[in-house]
Amino acid sequence: MSVRRAEGNRPLVRRGWVRLILVLAAIGLFLYGLTPDRAHAATTTEGSGSSAAAGGSTAPPDPGSVKRLLDEIVPKLLAEHKIPGAAVSVVAGGQQVFAGGYGVSDVPGHKAVDPARTAFFMGSDAKVFTAVAVLQQVRAGKLDLHADVNTYLTGFRIKDSYPGHPVTVENLLTHTGGFDDTFMGLAETGPEHIGSLGATLAAHQPNRVRAPGVTAAYDNYGVALAGYLVEVVSGQPFDQYVAEHVLQPLGMDRTTFTQPHPAGIDADLAHGYRPDGDGQTETKGLYGPLTPTGAAAVTTVTDMGRLMLAQLQGGSLDGRSILDREGDGLLLARHFGPDQRIPGMAYLLEQRNRNGQQLLVKDGDVPGFHSNLALLPARGVGLYVTVNGDGEDATGGWTTQQVLNAFVDRFYPASTAAAAPATVGGDLGKYTGDYRSTRVSQSNLTKAAALMGSVHIAARDGKLVVTGPVSRDPSVTETQWEQVQPGLFQQVGGAAQLAFELNGDGDVVSMLTDGDPTIAYQPLAWYQAPELHQRIAIGSLAVLGLTVIGWLVAAVVRSARGKGRAGQPVARLLGWVTGAVLVAATVCFALLTSDSNALNQTLFLGDSALLTVVPAMYAGAAVLTLLMVVCAVIAWRRGWWGVFGRLHYTGVTVAALLFLVLAGGYDLIGTGYVAGSLDLIG
Repeated sequence: MSVRRAEGNRPLVRRGWVRLILVLAAIGLFLYGLTPDRAHAATTTEGSGSSAAAGGSTAPPDPGSVKRLLDEIVPKLLAEHKIPGAAVSVVAGGQQVFAGGYGVSDVPGHKAVDPARTAFFMGSDAKVFTAVAVLQQVRAGKLDLHADVNTYLTGFRIKDSYPGHPVTVENLLTHTGGFDDTFMGLAETGPEHIGSLGATLAAHQPNRVRAPGVTAAYDNYGVALAGYLVEVVSGQPFDQYVAEHVLQPLGMDRTTFTQPHPAGIDADLAHGYRPDGDGQTETKGLYGPLTPTGAAAVTTVTDMGRLMLAQLQGGSLDGRSILDREGDGLLLARHFGPDQRIPGMAYLLEQRNRNGQQLLVKDGDVPGFHSNLALLPARGVGLYVTVNGDGEDATGGWTTQQVLNAFVDRFYPASTAAAAPATVGGDLGKYTGDYRSTRVSQSNLTKAAALMGSVHIAARDGKLVVTGPVSRDPSVTETQWEQVQPGLFQQVGGAAQLAFELNGDGDVVSMLTDGDPTIAYQPLAWYQAPELHQRIAIGSLAVLGLTVIGWLVAAVVRSARGKGRAGQPVARLLGWVTGAVLVAATVCFALLTSDSNALNQTLFLGDSALLTVVPAMYAGAAVLTLLMVVCAVIAWRRGWWGVFGRLHYTGVTVAALLFLVLAGGYDLIGTGYVAGSLDLIG
């Protein structure tokens, strides 16, 4: 399962009380890192873009050259990012040309990675198997790609939130089902007590927040539902189906979706880690009921080499088929993308461009494990890389991307003869403003990702300046873009592209990047701007915090001087407690999100008491604030304190109200009703 935040992952911890609220960024970065999920547009260092002429030899990469490259770069990347181990396989010309292991699979035991035996958790790379399984049933006539999924469901039904617009099987394979992204608390620390796939899907059906088939938004629920459809029409549990119809035909005997794993595979299972000071802490949260999304699924790089060979050879390997040629063609073909100038979605494989080469990519991210599967169909080449560490500053996913980038750049470099594209003029004002990823949840506290994970676009000197996480490279926070066609922009000094989708009135509907077709960025109204909300939140917390400290100091001084309590002590105590609760809740939230790697695991498992305590504290503060409103009204009617005292009390009340409106809108209270009803957050 990928979140992905996430879903790059990179912590944005800020020191100092005044900036505590900025730690909300950790959630946004997690969503874009865990899945893959994440604002993933290409950058200059990624060098992507279909505009460059294809470079490199048409011959398969030389095995010796592949080995020399990977032996040089992989150990360096592991050391740089503090990751214990990795494994890589490369296929070309109908055979495996390289498989190598690096570092250790077990830190305490110092066990070396064996590319043929060491099994790594594959995360969302498991979704490729789900797509194959669905297409097998389509080719068998048991599933129809364009049929309403409710046609096949018996134990529960998908809600009819958009009458006349049902969720189809194909929507599930292109991340266009329109489901909200919810994932919290669905993982387990071990395989012993997981629920069934069908029961979990029935009990945790998310809201449908957009019409199907219109906009992409990375969707674990939809993929799990696709796997469940295979269960329903085949009559086999998903793990058994995949074993019989995919793994066995391909000879992938070191891969399993079964929980618990077979003893022989578990004996060589890699352990996942996240950096902890000078050492490593083992991660948890790798098991669960949503097997089609990657829960508990493990594989070796040599096994994945066999899968890639089959995908590159019309669905067959060594005379055995998992798909016929037409079915394999369906798997690899483009099926969704609002703008043909920008890469789109195949069936759970993502189109990307680099150096003029078209890639089909699927990456996977779970606590402690990150992987990347990439096919170059026109070259007959595939690469699979996996690591067993989150990396310092949550760079595990970026590490696998760096390996892929280096491979493509070495063997398929961009043509040096490619001319820079001509730019076109036009009003850039309609493209400016704030944008939010469709991956952001609308129903739980991970919605707070939008507070720091959104994108801001400004126009400057005839270019667009994009600030925010639109790059896989965690070091890139600002990029500049020139318009090369109406609504199509290319990165200055690079080949990455982004496009804007307009409605009939010429207004921007969404922004698309060529780095991740599983998400879109939708424009926000001025009052939904994250920067505005950040200023309100920080200002409100400053008023509340200073008041809490000031009233406490004043009370101590009055007591030391033998003076009585200030007038209307109950009202003042109410204000003090409200401010203290809000500040304390924010500190607790800062503690919860201060380590983005640990947060990844916490959200998967839902095992931190703070996930319950923080919303409860904000909810309690909401009740206290309503009482403060009553006291403020009475204070003005009855003339409590002096004018300054009444103004101060009213100001504190307003600060608490404003902060709670934001907290409610970002679902930190757990309901979003405060701001949701006013559409202040979106």
